[in-house]
Amino acid sequence: MQRENIVLPKTAEILSEMGQQIKMARLRRNLSVEIVSARAGISRKTLWLIEKGSPSVAIGYYASTLNALNGLDTDLLLIAKDDEFGKKLVELGIASKKRVRKVKNV
Repeated sequence: MQRENIVLPKTAEILSEMGQQIKMARLRRNLSVEIVSARAGISRKTLWLIEKGSPSVAIGYYASTLNALNGLDTDLLLIAKDDEFGKKLVELGIASKKRVRKVKNV
């Protein structure tokens, strides 16, 4: 049984936009689906799902695809780099605990 991926509408929009940007990067480089999928080590169907912004595709496949487009995967280092909200929580001393205690079943 396949597990359904549930994403918030805003996240779905972001994934869709990211997929469109990946597709446009491929087209600007004049690379075929076959070439990019081979370079990324994924199937053509997986690349098609990535370009549609599917939440069912693992982030590693997105990263492999970006790398296949001449090293665009380095942009992934920008994710959550400037976490202003998290920094404010730390400054105010109300940041969440690093680990959550497990509740023992009685």
